[in-house]
Amino acid sequence: MIRSLFLAGAAVLLLGAAPAHRPPVDPSLAGPTPTKLTGYLSTGDVDGQTVIGPPPAPDSPRGKADRTIYLENRKLDGTARWKQATKDNDLWNGGALERYACALGAPINATALPRTYHLLQRVELDARTVGTPPKEHYNRIRPLIGDDLPVCIKREDWMRTNASYPSGHAMAGWAWGLVLGELAPAKASGLLEAGREIGDSRVICGVHYQSDVEAGRMLGAAMVAREHANAQFRADFAAAQAEIAKAHGTAPACPAA
Repeated sequence: MIRSLFLAGAAVLLLGAAPAHRPPVDPSLAGPTPTKLTGYLSTGDVDGQTVIGPPPAPDSPRGKADRTIYLENRKLDGTARWKQATKDNDLWNGGALERYACALGAPINATALPRTYHLLQRVELDARTVGTPPKEHYNRIRPLIGDDLPVCIKREDWMRTNASYPSGHAMAGWAWGLVLGELAPAKASGLLEAGREIGDSRVICGVHYQSDVEAGRMLGAAMVAREHANAQFRADFAAAQAEIAKAHGTAPACPAA
């Protein structure tokens, strides 16, 4: 009996305690379809808290500027840029991926560019792995919480518990721009512009502060640099590069300015 209890206790230590409850994730980061894929990185490969540092204090000059920008952008409700920000909210099925396809000059999907699509899926999963620890550590409240001002997507309960800093969309968006820019260097400027616009849309939407987006871009760049040290990433990158070099297809329509 004692031996059995000892072995059971050892098993608990080896397997670890049950995973802690995590707050609801932003559903627009749920991916294109259910997938068994994993990212390239593990928790701890990039220390996000060290990379980005804490968010600005609310009463600091930068914190006050964040709030001013949020309030000013509420005036964009109903404009074309507001509508585009709404589309950009869904990275996979909305307007976000269309921006990169437009800049690349070829559709980006599992049929037209399967290797590239696979690479982007795994990079986006890494954004969750790397971005979640600093989100939960700093636990910054999103700008829309506490008011009833217009935002470009439906207000939902997850917004109260899913922290604001850093922006996961900005992180994934900038990482995609960097990776795609490396895959197609002649089109890097437009691809990076798409990555910037994805982050800007989060501020226009009212679901993130400007400094959330800046931190997301910084952490996304650090993540991509770390991914290049991963053999699986390099293999997938090479396959995607060869695929894009041979790609032919009708260039998708670009989002309206």
